[in-house]
Formats: sequence, C-alpha cells, structure tokens
Amino acid sequence: MSNASSAASGVMGQTPASRGLWSSRFAFILAATGSAVGLGNIWKFPYITGENGGGAFVLVYLLCIAAVGLPIMMAEVMIGRRGGHSPVNSMRAITKRGKLSPSWRWLAAVGVLAGFLILSFYSVIGGWALSYVGTTATGQLTGQSADQIGAIFSGLLGSPGKLLLWHTVFMALVMLVVARGLRGGLERAVTILMPALFVLLLIMVGYAMTTGYFGEAVAFLFQPDFSKLTTAGVLVAMGHAFFTLSLGMGIMMAYGSYLPKGISIAKTSMAVSVMDTVVALLAGLAIFPIVFANGLEPGAGPGLIFQTLPLAFGQMPMGNLFGTLFFVLLIFAAWTSGISLLEPLVEWLEEQKGMNRTVSTLAAGIACWLLGIASILSLNLWSDFAPLGMFSMFEGKTVFDLLDFLTANILLPLGGLLVAVFAGWFMSREALEDELALAPASFSMWYRTLRYFTPVAVAVVFIYNLV
Repeated sequence: MSNASSAASGVMGQTPASRGLWSSRFAFILAATGSAVGLGNIWKFPYITGENGGGAFVLVYLLCIAAVGLPIMMAEVMIGRRGGHSPVNSMRAITKRGKLSPSWRWLAAVGVLAGFLILSFYSVIGGWALSYVGTTATGQLTGQSADQIGAIFSGLLGSPGKLLLWHTVFMALVMLVVARGLRGGLERAVTILMPALFVLLLIMVGYAMTTGYFGEAVAFLFQPDFSKLTTAGVLVAMGHAFFTLSLGMGIMMAYGSYLPKGISIAKTSMAVSVMDTVVALLAGLAIFPIVFANGLEPGAGPGLIFQTLPLAFGQMPMGNLFGTLFFVLLIFAAWTSGISLLEPLVEWLEEQKGMNRTVSTLAAGIACWLLGIASILSLNLWSDFAPLGMFSMFEGKTVFDLLDFLTANILLPLGGLLVAVFAGWFMSREALEDELALAPASFSMWYRTLRYFTPVAVAVVFIYNLV
C-alpha cells in the first residue's frame, strides 16, 4: 500500500505541474494525432478498405470512430489527466482516491506492456520504410517487373544484417526524441513532423490527381456499395477504428497526464479523431489513383505498400521522386507513433525507479530494441520457429506473427474494454463530470455510450478475433 500512497501524493516527489505540461491545446492535438497517425493509416487502412469494398466500409469505419474510438479516447485522456502521472501510477492514484480496488492498476500495466511489445516489431517495419527511401531514390525500382520488385522485398526480409541496421536506426530516432523530454523532445518533434507529414501527403494527393484516375478513387472511397460489405468487414472496420486511435496502449493516458486542467478533453479528442481520419482518407486518395492507373488490385493486402506501390512507382513518370516522398511520409508517420509507444514506459521508469529521462529512455529503448531482434530473426533464420506452436491458436506463428497477434487481438481490445468498464462503471459520475466539463446532454450521451455500447462493441471484436 505504501507504493499506492506515494503514487497518489506525487511519485518520486513529482507533482503533475513539476513534470511539465503541454504548452497549448494545439501541441497536445499534434502529439496525440502523431501517435494515432502511423502505419495503420498509410499502410493498413488503404489495403483493408480495398479488401472490403471501398465506400461502404469507409462509412462504417467513420461511424465506429464516433461510437467506439472517441468515447474510449476521452476516457483514457481523462484518466491520465486526473491521475497526473504515468498510466500505472495514475490508476493507483485514482483508485486510492476513489477507494477502489488497487488491482485496477493492472489495466494500465497491460497497456504499457502492449505498447512496448508493439514498438519492438513496429520498429522493424519502420526500418523497412527507411530502407525503401534509399531503394527508391537510387532508381532500383525503375522498370522492374512484379517478380523483381518482390525479389527486392524478399531480399530485404532475408537479410538479418540489413534489417538489424534499419531497426537500430529507427529505434535511435525514437529514443533521441523521447530522451529530450516533453517540451524539448515530444512537443518539438511533433510540431515539425506532423505539419511536414500533412504537406507530403497533400503533395502525394496532388500528384495522384494527375494520373487520370482520381475520380475513380473518389468514387471507390466515398460511394457506398453495401452489397460488397460483409459482417467480417464491419468487424474489421470496428477493430481498426479502435486501433487507429492508439487506444489500449497507455499512450493517451500518458499524454493526458501532461494536459493542463483548463483544456477541454472532449474538444481535443474530437480534433484528434478528425485529423486521424482525414489522414487515413488522404492516404487512400493518394494511393488508389496510382493503383488504378497502373491496373493494380486495390485489395492487394499487406503487400500494397512494399510490393504493389513500388511496382507502380517504378513504371510511372517521376516515380523515383514521388516514391521517395511517399516512403519519407511513411517514416514520419511511423516515427511519431514510435515516440508515443515508448513514452508510457519511460514515464513509469522515471517515476517508479527514480531514473532521469536519459537513463530511463536508454533502458526502455534498448530492451525494446533487443526484443525486436527476435522479430528480425523470425523473418529469416527463425522462420520455422513457432514459440507457442503447441497451442492451436498460435500454430505456425513466428515471433513476429505472435507479437502482432497477441497485441492486436488480445492486449489492446482487453485494455480498451477495461478502460470503458472502469470509467463507465467504477469511477464516480461526479469525477467524470468534473474532468470532462461537458454540457449535461453531451455528458449523458458520452456516458451512456461508454457504459453500454462501447464495451459490447469491443467485446464482439475481441471474441471475433480470437475465434
């Protein structure tokens, strides 16, 4: 109980104010959007939209953002700001103050663990994007056939040395920012990277408008054809709406702990949700015209970014330039997300272990980098090794596959479900009203959605992914 007491009164002597706060509402929105905008928007959203028929899927996705993602985001930011510390210690402080079971702190611990595991293999994928900048800029994709493009990607995955190099560079970039702290690191980075990301994305959309297939892409994305939408597609939309906002990872709790009291949680959360969605849709408008112009398949799956699009860049005029810009865009998106994935663990090490910012970043970053090596080896030397293959659920899953499955299908939905249950059913209504400061009708709508609809929706996705 002494640990819980120290958390409530100011862990390691820190009060929320002494830890630092975002300089403005806009800084928080940029940081939270940077966390939300990642490979999921620019890599995953276009291909799952292609696989699930386009416009109808997009419409369901937008509804799920509003009904599933936004309520949980508001709850996570609210918990972080009310606790004023790292996710785990914020939960300790809130449960102590509300005389609730201290076991609820494991809710936040699950999220921090999930973020750590995700970053270990996310860094490997970020390394792919780093590698492709050089590959594209030097003209190695020019005039290549589909088989030759596939061989380039296979060659990268088959080389532990190359993967380790780019994984190391990506993790170093993430650690460099996080080690510099809130104002000098996180805030400064996102105020540069996020506007740059939007500019690059708009340049790519502008280029896509010259392909002659932009109208076809707009129709594909925004004209619903419900005959192409399946039950599985609805559940994929619901799941992606949840994951794209960086929920269930402790990130929004960590970022919320730096949010000044006078800033509206509801307005900032809505702004982040809108900006994240706009980026996903712009990514679709940048990618699909290129896909259609080259007679490629929009539902090409995970290979869309690293195999299908490189084929198009290799064939089109000025493909080297715009291919390079595209992969730089991908790096910026991955980098801002990587920063946010490391932050909750670093924040906890600072508070709980008394480490300074640099040492805590090195400890967390190196541990994550080491785990990432297992993912690298699973793509080549350990490709036949399935650590939990004795269980049918994990049969044939390499370390890389296993980490992806455990986080996306178990830890994240479990964390989000517990956040909704904790905030909706265990925190006092007075505490929620105090933090959110919403009009009575708006609060009632959020409260009822969080209590009844959101947990059921997340539970359905959770069960669907497992079975």
